[in-house]
Amino acid sequence: MITYNRVNNNSVKNDLIKGAHINKSTYSHNKNINFNEILHKTVNKNVELKFSKHASERLDQRNIKLTMEELEKLNNALDNASQKGIKETLIIMEKKAFIANVKNKVIITAAVEEQLCENIFTNIDGAIII
Repeated sequence: MITYNRVNNNSVKNDLIKGAHINKSTYSHNKNINFNEILHKTVNKNVELKFSKHASERLDQRNIKLTMEELEKLNNALDNASQKGIKETLIIMEKKAFIANVKNKVIITAAVEEQLCENIFTNIDGAIII
């Protein structure tokens, strides 16, 4: 949420920006960068894909190995889910399934074909097949 009273010559006075911390020294040398560009860069930092402790345990227990290409596909799937407004998603990739929190880019759990026999997935609001 951004709230400001006055924007004047690319400076913001009386602003409240939750979660955005801007290092003034980083941008002070370049006068051509405006506030919107700084805000966009700060908000859209490239968030890396993470695995919860539970998901890491499932990957180990189920002997699931992910290549860099598969990790990139998961990351892209979460970006697409975010653009569609999905919060919790099921991602099916080849014979693997993942449940993920889209906002935090966290894989919550993972399964392979043998665990998918029930075909029931709960607490999701979207699915992506890649």
